[in-house]
Amino acid sequence: MREKPSKVLVIGSGPIVIGQAAEFDYAGTQACRALREEGVTTVLVNSNPATIMTDEDIADIVYIEPLTVEVVERIIARERPDGILPTLGGQTGLNLAVDLADAGILEKYNVRLLGTPLKSIRQAEDRDLFRELLKDIGEPTPPSDTVTSLQQAELVKKELGLPLVVRPAYTLGGTGGGIANTDDEFDSFVNSGLAASPISQILIEKSLVGWKEIEYEVMRDGADNCITICNMENIDPMGVHTGDSIVVAPSQTLSDKEYQLLRTASLKIIRSLGIEGGCNVQLALEPGDVVAEALGANGRSDSPYYVIEVNPRVSRSSALASKATGYPIARVAAKIATGKRLDEIPNAVTEKTVAAFEPALDYCVVKIPRWPFDKFASGDRTITTQMKATGEVMAIDRSFEAALQKAVRSLEISGHHIMWESPNWNTVDVSTTINPSANNRQALPLHPNDERLWAVLYALRRGTSPEEISCVTGIDPWFTRAFKNIVDVENKLLSQTLDRDLLREAKRLGFGDDKIGPLTDRTTEEIRDLRRKWGLAPVYKMVDTCAAEFEAQTPYFYSTYEDENEAECLPGHKAIIIGSGPIRIGQGIEFDYCSVHAAWALQAAGIKSILVNSNPETVSTDFDTSDRLYFEPLDEESIRDIIENESLEPVANGHTSSPSIPPTVVQFGGQTAINLSQSLSKATLPILGSTAHTIDTASDRHLFEEFLARIGIPNPPGAAVSTRKQAIEVAESIGYPVLVRPSYVLGGRAMEIVGDTKELMGYIGHAMEAAEGRRVLIDKYFEGREVEVDAVCDGDRVLIPGIMEHIERAGVHSGDSMAIYPGLTLSQNEVDTVVDYTTRIGRALGVRGLMNIQYVVVGGPAYRSPHDVGTQEANTEVYVIEVNPRSSRTIPFISKVTGVPMVQLAVNTMLGKTLAEQGYDGGLWKRQKLVGIKAPVFSMSKLAGVDSYLGPEMKSTGEAMGIDTEFRPALMKALMAAGMMLPAQGAILLSIADRNKADAVSLIKDLAKVGYEIFATQGTASMVSELGIPVAIVPKVHEDGHPNTVDLITNGTVQGVVNTISGERSALEDGFEIRRAAAEVRIPCFTWLDTARAAVESLAGGKDTYSVRPLPEYRDR
Repeated sequence: MREKPSKVLVIGSGPIVIGQAAEFDYAGTQACRALREEGVTTVLVNSNPATIMTDEDIADIVYIEPLTVEVVERIIARERPDGILPTLGGQTGLNLAVDLADAGILEKYNVRLLGTPLKSIRQAEDRDLFRELLKDIGEPTPPSDTVTSLQQAELVKKELGLPLVVRPAYTLGGTGGGIANTDDEFDSFVNSGLAASPISQILIEKSLVGWKEIEYEVMRDGADNCITICNMENIDPMGVHTGDSIVVAPSQTLSDKEYQLLRTASLKIIRSLGIEGGCNVQLALEPGDVVAEALGANGRSDSPYYVIEVNPRVSRSSALASKATGYPIARVAAKIATGKRLDEIPNAVTEKTVAAFEPALDYCVVKIPRWPFDKFASGDRTITTQMKATGEVMAIDRSFEAALQKAVRSLEISGHHIMWESPNWNTVDVSTTINPSANNRQALPLHPNDERLWAVLYALRRGTSPEEISCVTGIDPWFTRAFKNIVDVENKLLSQTLDRDLLREAKRLGFGDDKIGPLTDRTTEEIRDLRRKWGLAPVYKMVDTCAAEFEAQTPYFYSTYEDENEAECLPGHKAIIIGSGPIRIGQGIEFDYCSVHAAWALQAAGIKSILVNSNPETVSTDFDTSDRLYFEPLDEESIRDIIENESLEPVANGHTSSPSIPPTVVQFGGQTAINLSQSLSKATLPILGSTAHTIDTASDRHLFEEFLARIGIPNPPGAAVSTRKQAIEVAESIGYPVLVRPSYVLGGRAMEIVGDTKELMGYIGHAMEAAEGRRVLIDKYFEGREVEVDAVCDGDRVLIPGIMEHIERAGVHSGDSMAIYPGLTLSQNEVDTVVDYTTRIGRALGVRGLMNIQYVVVGGPAYRSPHDVGTQEANTEVYVIEVNPRSSRTIPFISKVTGVPMVQLAVNTMLGKTLAEQGYDGGLWKRQKLVGIKAPVFSMSKLAGVDSYLGPEMKSTGEAMGIDTEFRPALMKALMAAGMMLPAQGAILLSIADRNKADAVSLIKDLAKVGYEIFATQGTASMVSELGIPVAIVPKVHEDGHPNTVDLITNGTVQGVVNTISGERSALEDGFEIRRAAAEVRIPCFTWLDTARAAVESLAGGKDTYSVRPLPEYRDR
């Protein structure tokens, strides 16, 4: 057995992107704790501040730095770890470990790889080596070949024939790959796959579209003990990335022979690779007879299964398997890395067994991906082998149908309940679905896409048989018959008298009260009253890893409609924290960070914490984060049922709050929790902290306007409207451009700047739909500097840890802007005004807990270089843009750069403790001698058809942080971590709108000064030439001549793009091809001049001019 390491470097996964989300925060946090339990000193490096793992008490030493070879080498040189654990950092961590080894750094400092040997990483990730390994151990792979050029790919295509699957090596989420059915698709996927692969290698594989896709999560220790933790079945057949597939655990359609066959293959693979820790194996299994017959010759092969790929690390599926079974995969993997065997590691859930016991499930788990197409309606909704989902939800129940319905409720897509049907489908002839024409296929989307589940239910409601659906979709008939069960109960509810038995049948199948109501001509509340009258309440069952064979000591729960309740009311003082649900654009990991800290703060105050969430990727749904966890949808029905279960006496409608009813915490779960505040208040259920009235005043645009007017604080002129006519009248009264803003939305959903009445008419309908019956605000748009603060208020004192200033002027959503702490260009008068307004708003609103306020500073230049450091005094005015009466996405960032424990202070104020009693004065906290910069991270390369230009509606999926003693190195590190850093030398393409040309002069001069070669479109080139700077004119893609703008990007001539736009839609569309091309080849594309100017300013520094230090050292100076 290897010697236990004394000091281990854990590599994080960096910012949240499509294909790599919050699951690695959960894994890294669990692993760091496990290592420390073993007496191992842990050093953590990650660039994402919005994570629990980067908290200073999770690892012994925490670095929030870019994940590059240069940075990590400096950390290794300083910390001298004897082991490095990269398998908990996703593909980022794995690729970085390979790069460190290739650069000779691991050998130089005598650092050994833990968990997965370097040879195993190469064998699993290098497509050619992986095929050879499987061949050596006798495991079947589909006919395939690896190539490194388009020319080689053409030869393989000729040999294998279309359709073909393109799989790039060393990538995450299927980046760059896809299924090619045509020659054009093949060329496109080969080029994008070669560009995405760090080693420019792709596997071209015969398509097995329509076969079943099965996953096994397996674990192995250093003594070659192996177990299967979970097997999972993708409802969507092969051809859909597993991250985009609806997944069920355990598998439902496999025979015991098939289960054992694939289990044996999975264990053989992990043994052959020599992995010590967790591993995910993906396999294709031949379909059943119905689907096989529809596939024809492709339905059967010379092997009943094929191995598709292996992830030699903790993966997205590992998080799902861990939460589905209760088995702490990352914790066990970390213990194995220290040299422990499975039989030496206690099961932390049961505390009765060891980790060598394979979990057993007596329930069904369903995962549904959360796609971003509610924000990006113009995007390509087809799902294939390249992942597009930003997150996922998980639901647990005793039947597949019930778990599926709970998962749909958990998605939190406006209007997309289980009975949703698109009005576009009304013209389709459903009888033709078995042999759909191209037009009919477009009308009823039964092909792989984010709406397929609803399209299947639509067809079943209109008489299509489950077997016909299976023939068209490739979905196994077991699942289509289960979907039909749901439709049959819908029909019963519509046609039969509702009695206790029918209501119980519907609840056991997962129907929500809000769906039973309309089907039976009743209100949701009437259904709830009937349930109470007939004694139909959910009971809660444990997730215990062992199907109740052993007693579980640290259980978590799911609801079902049976008899025995295993979650008796938790005794003592307690509070219920509503989590933030699935990761999505506008509501990401930051809110899970806040929910977890809220649970810990309650526990520290002697209050038991009860967490409710539906996201399997998160720390909040880990088995030991809170005193009790309910894995449930975050809707009114679920929360009220949980409150009743946790109350010492029944809660009747209209019942007044009493000490026996635990209060609910809504401030930390983002907009999801805030949106529940009004319904909970209406049911007279207690809310901890700011009242529902306070929340409504701040969240409702019209009420907030009236509130500001009463206390004499200015905001941009405007009014709330409820009709198109009113919108036009207000806009014409205040003058264009105007900002359109719905209330109670997240991530700036449906917000837009419009420049004239025609644009307003084209957009106001979308905003009103997003507002869901609430009024929409039409505000005057001010192009000023945007400033942001987070604050804690105890009802009297207001503490502001720091003021953040956005690099981009107002008009870019705060989540998509680069935020600087402290506000370097703000004058003392502007700082004083922000502090004054924040204090007055907090007091007048009666905030108890957190709030976030965004301001715009109007007057003087819209862009000030941070190098000017507040020296520019100008006649400016500060306006309030909005107040969020909750935690914000900047809470983790501002907490880490200032050292102020924001969530802990907020929870204590909610419990009645003043800021003074916690040792804090009101006002602005002392300014730290550092600069912290939060940079957005985008996943545009994964979302075909989506435009990357920045505006009031948020588009980023994550964030990274740069921190240093001065602005330039901090900015450099933020850009490096976010993948937006321009190379020191290179070429750039400029296409700048007329209104920005004057502001662009200094940018162009700076580019010339650092030696950049400049290419530009006609109008921009004329301006550059007038400055006496060499420039090459490039035709736009719609103009005659080559190479055009897109050619320069795709052939690698330019390494960056600046493409600003005017307010006109025609100009927006004109630059779309430029921005898409830049996204697809993954080079920086700046759509706001302010960001570009800052990025070019950072080029003046060198790679050795920035610091690399543990986080506290930046503050403790």
